[in-house]
Amino acid sequence: MSEKVTSYNTILEESVGEIVEKKSRFIATAIHVESEEEALLHIEGFRKKYWDARHNCYAFILGMGSETMRFSDDGEPSGTAGKPILEVLKGRELTNTLVIVTRYFGGVLLGTGGLVRAYTDSTVEALNNAELKKMCLMKETSISIDYSSVGKLKYILANESIDIIDEQYTDMVTIKTAIEIDKVDSIIKKVTDATSGKATFEEGGELYYPTDLSD
Repeated sequence: MSEKVTSYNTILEESVGEIVEKKSRFIATAIHVESEEEALLHIEGFRKKYWDARHNCYAFILGMGSETMRFSDDGEPSGTAGKPILEVLKGRELTNTLVIVTRYFGGVLLGTGGLVRAYTDSTVEALNNAELKKMCLMKETSISIDYSSVGKLKYILANESIDIIDEQYTDMVTIKTAIEIDKVDSIIKKVTDATSGKATFEEGGELYYPTDLSD
């Protein structure tokens, strides 16, 4: 049985990068995708959107362990388009990410080296404009405390860079969080110690939650 992936890197929002090389225009679009079917739908959509372009080359990586990798040169010389796009994705250690590069031919042949550079550089430009995220395996954890302990709890959560998902104020305060799997026990202990054992915890399901890639 394979070990569960505790984190992976991806993008969440679509981003675009564009370069011009010897009058050829390269428009790279990076898109978050969850399945091969979704990726293929986006690719077909771009072929319709940019119907007048010479090429719509692409690469995508799927799976929390990057299990699926696909690419296409879409008529460019073999190895000059899809593979360079894929190599950039692999170099950034990104998954669940599709990059489509649309080329409008400018009338000047670039040669194999020029094509590799253009498809690489346009992909890099799109990803440089993207908000890269690290998706960490978390456990939803609700913490209930009395009003006098709210400050202590929020201090611990802030100090541990744990996001508050929801807060409910009734006779008690219940704060819903997402805590990294390997930190759950230590956070429970810290909160228990800080509140003299008055806090109660309810652990929920597991989910992948976005954090900044620099974290």
